[in-house]
Amino acid sequence: MKVGLIGLGAMGQGMARSLLRAGHPLRVHDLRREAVQALANDGATGCGSPAELAANCDVIVSVVVNAAQTEDVLFGANGCAAAMKKGSVFLMCSTVDPNWSASLEQRLDALGLLYLDAPISGGAAKAAAGQITMMTAGRPEAYAAAGGVLDAMAAKVYRLGDRAGAGSKVKIINQLLAGVHIAAAAEAMALGLREGVDAQALYEVITHSAGNSWMFENRMPHVLKGDYTPLSAVDIFVKDLGLVLDVARATKFPLPLSSTAHQMFMQASSAGHGREDDSAVIKVFPGIELPRPGDKDS
Repeated sequence: MKVGLIGLGAMGQGMARSLLRAGHPLRVHDLRREAVQALANDGATGCGSPAELAANCDVIVSVVVNAAQTEDVLFGANGCAAAMKKGSVFLMCSTVDPNWSASLEQRLDALGLLYLDAPISGGAAKAAAGQITMMTAGRPEAYAAAGGVLDAMAAKVYRLGDRAGAGSKVKIINQLLAGVHIAAAAEAMALGLREGVDAQALYEVITHSAGNSWMFENRMPHVLKGDYTPLSAVDIFVKDLGLVLDVARATKFPLPLSSTAHQMFMQASSAGHGREDDSAVIKVFPGIELPRPGDKDS
């Protein structure tokens, strides 16, 4: 089965390499030529546009940032929708509004194309190991057309419905928890720093106590090292928590914790930290001295 993957960021690179390890002939596209070349060095075929990629693939995996980029991949200049073969399948792995995902299924169906709503979670390390989680929904024929591609990239493939949208609903709920947990982790570490607690000792205690969370354990080492190189950026949670709140607002459902976390990420972004790692949300707290690269015990 010939596979194409568009979007070679932190997640897309790892997913592409997982597909190569599974033996799938792979074509890749990204706006950054160096990212395409790195995968070409590993055995993939680089393509200059989504259309060029789509003309030679049975399954296309899109790992771009948002709905707008997905629209451009499919329907923009040299987009892949017009070049895809009838009956081929488009896997959408971005975090998007569930209603938009449902409508995309209908638009592609009108073109004779199959679609899977397939948001992802797990981080760059799990993507590289083929161990991500996929929250999927779509028609049975779309799953059949995707073959073993999903299992090549993921340790867990959840089938959440036979129409698009259900996967995206679960993903934004996951992002609600992820964003709130990162904000809470940053708040806890900031209080510790303000109170003069040794940051490394605080991390050690919390990660072996009931107050621990996956996000505290995963993100606070970035703070301890003073390294805010983005794996997932502040602006990702500005977007994703914004989606969470939009969905809830449509049914007048209150989300007080999500609203507060969203404001914290907005504040960090407006202060110039939008492209830094999402743990940089800790920088919104005043009166604390954050660890710097090279500090003792960092």
